[in-house]
Amino acid sequence: MDKYSKLIKEMKRRVPIGESFDLLERKLDIGGRDATMFFVDGLVDGSMMQRVIFSLFALKPEQVDKAKNADEFLKYNLSFLDTMVVDDIDQTIKYMYSGLVPLFISGYGGIIIIDCRDYPLRSIEEPSKEKSLRGSKDGFVESMMTNIALIRRRIRDNHLIFKVFAIGEITKSDVSMVYMKNKADMGMVKKLEKSLESLRTKGLTVTEQTLVELIIGKRMSRFNPFPRVRYTQRPDVIAAHVEEGKIAVIVDNSPTVILVPAGVFDFVQDVDDYYFPVLTGNYFRMLRIANILVILFATPFYVLFAEGDIPVHESIKFFVPEEDFAISVFWQFILLELAIDGLKLASLNTPESLGMSLSVIGALILGEFSVSSGWFISQTILCMAVVALASFTQPSIELGYGIKFVRVLMLIGAHVLGWYGMAAAFVLSVIVMALTKTLLGTSYLYPLIPWDGQKLKKLMFRTKK
Repeated sequence: MDKYSKLIKEMKRRVPIGESFDLLERKLDIGGRDATMFFVDGLVDGSMMQRVIFSLFALKPEQVDKAKNADEFLKYNLSFLDTMVVDDIDQTIKYMYSGLVPLFISGYGGIIIIDCRDYPLRSIEEPSKEKSLRGSKDGFVESMMTNIALIRRRIRDNHLIFKVFAIGEITKSDVSMVYMKNKADMGMVKKLEKSLESLRTKGLTVTEQTLVELIIGKRMSRFNPFPRVRYTQRPDVIAAHVEEGKIAVIVDNSPTVILVPAGVFDFVQDVDDYYFPVLTGNYFRMLRIANILVILFATPFYVLFAEGDIPVHESIKFFVPEEDFAISVFWQFILLELAIDGLKLASLNTPESLGMSLSVIGALILGEFSVSSGWFISQTILCMAVVALASFTQPSIELGYGIKFVRVLMLIGAHVLGWYGMAAAFVLSVIVMALTKTLLGTSYLYPLIPWDGQKLKKLMFRTKK
C-alpha cells in the first residue's frame, strides 16, 4: 500500500466520514493522479472551492509530474494564496475542523492545506455596551482572524506580534496573544505564554472567562469580587493599550478581548476620554471617579443618618424622615439592591419590543406602588435610583459588581456597628484589593502600590499623548 492510500485510510479511520453529514470527502483526478480532499460543510467558501477545483482540473499530467513533492506542487501548480504543506495527520484534522481543506495527492507524502474558510459571522458593528460619542463604530466579532485584522489595521508596525495557541483537548480553541515586543514587558509576555502553553482542559466552554479562571487556577478566590482582567469589545481600546505596552488575549468564538495586566485604576479610563479635547476628557474622567464615590457611600451614609449614628444637619433634615418605617431603612436598601439586579436580569431576557414596557412596569412597581404600600419610603428609592444611574457611568460591568459587593458589605457594617462597622468594612475591602494580584501577578493597586507618580497621573487624568 502506497503512502497516499495509507493517509486516506488513516484519515477515514479517525474522521467520521459518512457518520456525520457535514463531514465530506471529494475525490478528484488531478493530471491523471488520484486525489482526495476532505472538508466541513458550512465552514468553507463554496465559490472559492469551485475555483480551486477548476484550477486543479486544468492541470496536465506533465505539469503534475514536474513537481516531485507537495511543496513543489504548490510552487508550480497551485496559484491560491493561503496554502501550506503539513506531514502530521493530527495537525491536518485540526486544520480541517477549523475550516481549512486538506488535499491528498497520489505520489506525494505531504498533505496540502488550502484555506477556503468562510465562517458563519455577524457583521462588524459597534458594541452595544461600549458605545462612543465620536469614536469608531466597529467592534470585535466571534472570528479570531477578523479581530486580528481589526487590530493590525490600526497598528501597522513590525513590532506588533500575534502568537497563536490551541487550548482544549476537545474544543482545540484558537487563542492569540497580542503584544508589541518593543513596548511590552517581555518577562510578562514569557509568563503568559508559558501559562497558555501549559493549560490542560477539555475545552473553553465559556471562552474568555473559562480561560481567565484556568490561568488564575488556585489563586482564584470565591470571595474576591474584583476583576483580575479588563474585558472590551472595542478594537481601538485594545490597540491603544497594546501600543502602551499591555498584552491582549483574543479567544476564537468570542467578541470579547482580554487585556492584561489590569489594576483597579485601569478601569477608570474610557474610550470617550480620548475622543474629546483634554479639558472635556478630564471632566468625563473626574465625573466617573466622583460617581464611584457616590456608588460606594450614598446608601451606607444614609443608613447612618437614618439610624442616628451621624447627627443630621438642619439643611438636610427634610431628607431623613423621623417617623417609624414599616421596614427598616437597611432592609429597604437590601431589598432594592435585589430588585434592581432582578430587573437587570429580566431586561436581558426580555424581547426588544417589550423592553420599554418592562422599564415602565419596573418604575411603577419600585416607585409609586411600593411607597403607597408602605414597604418603602421615597428617600430610599431616590438614593438607589441615583446609585443605579451612577453605576451606568462605569465602563466595566465586572468592576461595577465588585463595587456593589463592597457597598453591601458597608451597608451591613453600618447597620450592625454603625460608623465603626462601615469604616471596618471599607478598610477590609481596601486590604483585599491590596492583597489581590492581577492575572500576571502584578499589584492590583499599581501605580499606587508600588508608587509610580507619573503612571498614576496618567491613569487619573487625561493627558496629551
